[in-house]
Amino acid sequence: MLTAGEVAGLIAATGWVVLVCVLAMVLVKLARLLTETTKAVSDLNDRLAPLLDDVSVTVNETNRQLVVVEAIAKDVKQVSGHAAKLSAITQTVFTGPLIKVSALGYGVRRAIEARRTGTARRAGRAR
Repeated sequence: MLTAGEVAGLIAATGWVVLVCVLAMVLVKLARLLTETTKAVSDLNDRLAPLLDDVSVTVNETNRQLVVVEAIAKDVKQVSGHAAKLSAITQTVFTGPLIKVSALGYGVRRAIEARRTGTARRAGRAR
């Protein structure tokens, strides 16, 4: 028969064996996880380099297009300024004389109306 000390030692040894087996399984799974992670990072690295090249080309093309758009916007601003100046000149050239012609027409009409009513008054007084 086994003594109490031997039974306790046997139980402790069995516990250690179970613990070592569990830890071994955890380590094996961790090694698989690290292997898969390494593969995934490697695949990502292989895909990332061409993707970054495409992004670089896209950014360069966008910058080139922005330079063209900036030039177009500058030209549009310049044309808009010229159109505003032309509009102001046109307004000045036509508005001033138009107001004077209107004022002259109004004055002539008032004078004609005043003369007619004056003639009508004189004719009315003479009767």
